[in-house]
Amino acid sequence: MSFDVCVKAPAKVNIGLKVLKKRADGFHNIESIFQTLDFSDELHVRRIPQKECIVRCTQMQLPLENTLTKTYSAFCSETNIDFGIEVLLDKFLPAGGGLGGGSSDGASLLKGLSDLAEIQLTDSLADAVAEKVGSDVFFFLHSGFFQKGRGCALVSGRGEVVKAIEPRTDLSFLLIFPGIHSSTKEAYSLVDQAYESGLYESKYKVSYPDFSELKRLYYGFTGAWKFTNSFTPVLIDKYPLIGAALKDILECGADWADMSGSGATVFGVFKSDAAAKEAYLKCQKKWKCVVAH
Repeated sequence: MSFDVCVKAPAKVNIGLKVLKKRADGFHNIESIFQTLDFSDELHVRRIPQKECIVRCTQMQLPLENTLTKTYSAFCSETNIDFGIEVLLDKFLPAGGGLGGGSSDGASLLKGLSDLAEIQLTDSLADAVAEKVGSDVFFFLHSGFFQKGRGCALVSGRGEVVKAIEPRTDLSFLLIFPGIHSSTKEAYSLVDQAYESGLYESKYKVSYPDFSELKRLYYGFTGAWKFTNSFTPVLIDKYPLIGAALKDILECGADWADMSGSGATVFGVFKSDAAAKEAYLKCQKKWKCVVAH
């Protein structure tokens, strides 16, 4: 079967993630740096005559409504295209891993759709679709990934405020997958409970750098990073394996390590590829893991 478009959908990691208290509308504001990695899903897309979105994925069973079908529906409503698509998704990013896989798939499909339809993917069109699909989609569309092949940004609001910055290219990342599916809904619920009970102050002693300092810290010495993820302590309490993975990756020489997003992927930052690969050889005896850049 031939396909018209092939597009990569990269993973992202959160270098620090401050989740603020729940807003009146039920959403949470965040403050974070997102960075893409060269670890990705791949989408193969072809046009079909019937106006529908058919998704095939051999690695996992997707729900009938997913970020790909939502993206197609949103794009149709914004552009009135008259064709359908069949998508073959090669899925490598773990579901519930905190790597933004579903959102990245949606953003990359949107790029593919705009190419198929020969419609310019303007910021206004991208934002209109992202608003209907999910907050993390904004990052993948505005991080610079589709222009440069690598994306990085300061992200705030509920994820829709994206200020692209130059990504560091001198770092290597070791990702560990503890085998836990962390539900985003559950993770936010645990954060809300921690705020209500005062656990961040009394038990976790969590402190965060100011949002205005994130960019400066990011470009600084990784061994001095003070980034913190609000989700990490509450999820370690519920899933001790996350804490064990974090301990192991630090003991293997990571300059800095934390959980990505709402978990459960744990990642360490290394100043050299050799150091990351050496840590991989140690960690892979116990954990499923991968080196990325």
